[in-house]
Amino acid sequence: MEETIPDTEAAPTAGQIPQQRGQSPLDAAVRYAEERHWDVVPGTWLETVDGVRRCSCGAPACAAPGAHPAREDWAAQATGSATAARRLWQRRPAASVLLPTGRTFDAIDVPESAGFLALARMERMRLTPGPVTLTPDRRMQFFVLPGASAKVPQRVRALGWSPASLDLVALGEGAYVAAPPTRYGTGGAVQWACRPTAANRWLPDADELVPPLAYACGRDR
Repeated sequence: MEETIPDTEAAPTAGQIPQQRGQSPLDAAVRYAEERHWDVVPGTWLETVDGVRRCSCGAPACAAPGAHPAREDWAAQATGSATAARRLWQRRPAASVLLPTGRTFDAIDVPESAGFLALARMERMRLTPGPVTLTPDRRMQFFVLPGASAKVPQRVRALGWSPASLDLVALGEGAYVAAPPTRYGTGGAVQWACRPTAANRWLPDADELVPPLAYACGRDR
């Protein structure tokens, strides 16, 4: 069964990615693996110590509190099995949900302002983006077919931009994105700007999305 995301007012149906509110990391991880066939890996989590929320890693100046790998061998721990995912999160129910890139998808990371501008441009161009995450630190990640990390710099140059001049980064093998409902520091939770649905089950190629994303990042500089 293909997965769907109902409207906020719609009743839940079988075979859907959890809605953005009221979902647990365990349920989200299991359904990402089961419905979307994404690999998942548990990361760190937020805990309260002496009334202060901090990352479980214990680093006072953690750059991504509650939303980064908990182990050095995190990539080897990632699983696409719903059963294994359930077992992992039963051990650590509060663990963040991380999705390794470079496997079933890559991601193109841009500032939030550029991301929304690009989405508006894609709509005018009648391009259907894949799932897009929105993080509390005001970044957006556009899911695309694997191989983007190799294609993006060349595609950006072909459009007349220097890759170093744009705040546009392709995440491939060895990287990851934090998925809803992961909580990120004190800023709130990761959200879907474009939720996984049957309409975007087949991911776009990076070549399709780089032009509107590069344009938006150039405007956003």
